[in-house]
Amino acid sequence: MWRALLLPAGLVIVGYAALCGVFFVKQRSYLYYPTPRAPSTAETLRLPIDGGDVLFTTRPHVGPDAVLYFGGNAEAVADSLPDLAAAFPQHALYLMHYRGYSGSSGTPSEAALVADALALYEHVQREHSHIVVIGRSLGSGVAIQVASARPVTRLVLVTPFESVQSLAAKMLPYPPVRWLLRDRYESGRHAPQVRAPTLVLAAENDEVIPRWSTDALVQQFAPGIVSYRVIAGVGHNTISASADYVPALAAE
Repeated sequence: MWRALLLPAGLVIVGYAALCGVFFVKQRSYLYYPTPRAPSTAETLRLPIDGGDVLFTTRPHVGPDAVLYFGGNAEAVADSLPDLAAAFPQHALYLMHYRGYSGSSGTPSEAALVADALALYEHVQREHSHIVVIGRSLGSGVAIQVASARPVTRLVLVTPFESVQSLAAKMLPYPPVRWLLRDRYESGRHAPQVRAPTLVLAAENDEVIPRWSTDALVQQFAPGIVSYRVIAGVGHNTISASADYVPALAAE
């Protein structure tokens, strides 16, 4: 009798362990969706990393002002250049191609992306003293870490989240994702260290980042830091198609 009961229980335990193992091994393939390199007439900056280069699409501009842009997990960031150029005509623009994306070498991870973003900041700061940092979706998790560690003029977070960890725990309640996750992007933990004026843009009909996650992030900033705006009638991937998007980015 006991053997008959223990066998199904053992199978359940083995199956659960296998599920956790698959998640642990494949988790970054669920988080990062590298885009191929597409033809572009924009200038490209290369910063060296171990065994290769990380690429950045740039729009040079002489003067103190610059924008650093960190895109979503499946975004070809060069496509965002026209919107950023319209919103920031007097700024030099730097759009980061994550490791493994659009011609950049290497493999994406939170540690690598944040290290590359900080390296870009140091490079840009040599020529520009006023730096605006913008992060969209996954890129909000990179941008907020830069803004919490370096002096920036302004921070803009588009469809941001409180943490990948909390999102994953809601979406995948059965594997113990809080212990298995390698890349947590705990933006809420970094928010209290941000001192720059911060704009948060949420999509009214965001089907990817729940509003509770964005709201939880906003609550972690120091009082008076955040301006919070919801763009009406758009989703997570269509927010930049709104006529209100570029003016919102440009607003001081």
